[in-house]
Amino acid sequence: MNVRYPYGFDSTGQTAQCDDSDHIDQMLAQLLFTNPGERVMQPNFGSGVAQLVFAPNSPQLAATIEYTMQGAIQQYLGDVIALQSLTVTADDSMLTIDISYVVRNTGQSASLQLTQGS
Repeated sequence: MNVRYPYGFDSTGQTAQCDDSDHIDQMLAQLLFTNPGERVMQPNFGSGVAQLVFAPNSPQLAATIEYTMQGAIQQYLGDVIALQSLTVTADDSMLTIDISYVVRNTGQSASLQLTQGS
């Protein structure tokens, strides 16, 4: 079992935990929505996607986000997952990220959809 993100307590007052698949999804969300420079001990950690949400919407923005995210996932989570596909859709102030991956130690396929914006 893994510590759940965001950190909290379960109904017994113990540290809340989650299974491996939820933990991987939580690690992806942390990586993608953390801006470089936010983590003192790892200043390069993150993809900076949250900063790009309010940039003018365009195909170039979506391509930039996809490229940035692919690099961040490969660098920080490449030993945990193999990225199968990553699609970014920017619509007004809403950013939708669809990720498909395979968990390396189990071979299990999974997908995740994240949204950022209003």
